[in-house]
Amino acid sequence: MRNIFLYFLLVSLTLTVAKAQVLDPVKWSTSVEKISETEYDLIAKAKIDRGWHLYSQDVPENGPIPTTFIYETGKDVEVIGNTIEEEGRTVDDPVFNMHIKFFEDAAEFRQRISLLNKELSIVKGEVEFMVCDDMRCLPPAYIDLEFDLTKARSVTGSAVSGSDGSNAIDFQDPNSKDASLVTSDDVGKAKVISNKSEQDSDNMGLWTIFILGMGAGLIALFTPCVFPLIPMTVSFFTKQSQNKAQGIKNAIIYGICIIVIYVILGTGVVAIFGASAINEFSTSVTFNLLFFLILVIFAVSFLGAFEIMLPQSWANKIDSKADRGGYTGIFFMALALAIVSFSCTGPFVGNIIVLSATSGGIAPMIGMLGFSLALALPFGLFAAFPGWLNSLPKSGGWLNTVKVVLGFLELAFAFKFLSQADLVLQLHFLEREVFIAIWIAIFGALAFYLFGKIKLPHDSPLTHISVGRLSLGLLVLSFTIYMIPGLWGAPLNLISAFPPPLDYSESPYGVGNSKTGGGFTSNETEELPEGAHLLAPHQILAFNDYDKGLAYAKEVGKPIMLDFTGWACVNCRKMEQNVWPNDQVLNMLKNEVVLISLYVDDKRKLEDDEVMESKLRPGKQLKYIGQKWSEFQTIRYKTNTQPFYALIGLDEENLNEPVGYTPDTQEYLEWMKEGVGAFEKE
Repeated sequence: MRNIFLYFLLVSLTLTVAKAQVLDPVKWSTSVEKISETEYDLIAKAKIDRGWHLYSQDVPENGPIPTTFIYETGKDVEVIGNTIEEEGRTVDDPVFNMHIKFFEDAAEFRQRISLLNKELSIVKGEVEFMVCDDMRCLPPAYIDLEFDLTKARSVTGSAVSGSDGSNAIDFQDPNSKDASLVTSDDVGKAKVISNKSEQDSDNMGLWTIFILGMGAGLIALFTPCVFPLIPMTVSFFTKQSQNKAQGIKNAIIYGICIIVIYVILGTGVVAIFGASAINEFSTSVTFNLLFFLILVIFAVSFLGAFEIMLPQSWANKIDSKADRGGYTGIFFMALALAIVSFSCTGPFVGNIIVLSATSGGIAPMIGMLGFSLALALPFGLFAAFPGWLNSLPKSGGWLNTVKVVLGFLELAFAFKFLSQADLVLQLHFLEREVFIAIWIAIFGALAFYLFGKIKLPHDSPLTHISVGRLSLGLLVLSFTIYMIPGLWGAPLNLISAFPPPLDYSESPYGVGNSKTGGGFTSNETEELPEGAHLLAPHQILAFNDYDKGLAYAKEVGKPIMLDFTGWACVNCRKMEQNVWPNDQVLNMLKNEVVLISLYVDDKRKLEDDEVMESKLRPGKQLKYIGQKWSEFQTIRYKTNTQPFYALIGLDEENLNEPVGYTPDTQEYLEWMKEGVGAFEKE
């Protein structure tokens, strides 16, 4: 019988073949730009193979592995600020329930330094990163970088990109003295919507923010603080304009002023906090808790408990300036609209800023542009063509109903922020069942309100229910009933981006359900073999250590399924959530094989007596558990992708050909049957 570490002794025989099959989709090169006598920009460029993507430096907690740069500074070099990266592409990942930014095709990173020792010619650094494609993720890796100051290209002012002075290094050879392994946090892969260029995807993200902003602006029009102001605005321009042409001109200027005011607000947010800081805020616990409280306050206000208003003195001062007439008066009229309507538009503005903050950059400005355009367009049109007012519905109790409905929605969305903070801190305070129960209560109460069974302050007497209100009530009630099975483990695909994931729950199968499908049950934890645990939500007996799993397999006389995986590997989770629950597959995993899951991104340190030198990159030590399993997979199976499955016998030889990502359940089942059948024939 051979031990796992004996495989490392075979590396001299297998390394040539391994290199031919081990993937290396990212090539790094370095260059330097001289800003002044003492300041330089260190530039690291990543060339990414088509179909692969490299993650940003700013990745939310519990998300994929971020790209991280470390520079050797000491007494010779001082680092100025943070490493600057390109805008990249941001997607809403359905597995992690968060916005994740990554790069395709190429990426450039810049770090400004101050040279304290003018005799220094080389600055050394290291980049740790991870890449994925649609089918797999590679284990963490990190590369040594060298920046040759003697080849620096002189530039003036802010650093600009250029190819001169490039110090390209090919890191494809794993034996290169410039290559090394990396470690990092949880591994994952964002779902790629398309394979467009980076610029196209950035524009698509901004267009999405713009459209959402416009939608919020259109909804804000039908609130009690905004809708009644339309006829007042028309009256103002009717009195101020001497003829129709002047009225149209003033109306256009009025609309532009509204847009300018709100865009200035978005610009101010970016200017005060900075684009990168906004993105960091959006992924922090403090940010999520703060906006949970803000949205709850806005929700309670919309429900009629109190009014949120800016100081009345502001409105009075602005109103007095609006009487001046001319362009100045029109501008202050628009500013008065923004202040007076703040109690209704404030929550929309806040939500847009929160949403756009996750994209960073100029997204808050784009969001405010969309919001203000939708808000300004009707005011400008009705001011230019006052006769259209006759087609508008009359103000009344329906406006308060709109406001109350929005209040319920604000309250529901607030718990998404609280849930995100709870997930990051792993407090298990707001687990999946609790979150779904809260949403059932909120939307159930909204349904009762729409049916007239609940009365709130400022509601007008309800003598009958309109067809529209009844239809909306039935829709909300249907949605509420739809969520109830979620308490018993239903995936709730319609709202999968909102509640915590299935494994973040009191019971993996929902309230009151202890389904296991055979094998070990949750109350048998005390009887588990040494080193074993139950893998939720399927309650599969699993090992995370090769030797302990092998010893147990020999004890019970079962074949072994090696599962090379990552803590946040998207396709690994897809296999576990979509393929493994199949009755036949699950039965084989529980009863016919011993599952050994080896996490190539496990950040836990090896014991001192287990630390070893890497066979793939001499001179580098394997210090982390994930590094050991990653190198084991690379040497033995000549591949470094996850997920990767291998069925082996008690002699540690393959029973059949290993497979990677296999979303076809029947194909995966046949593969398992083939391997188990081969074991039984031995």
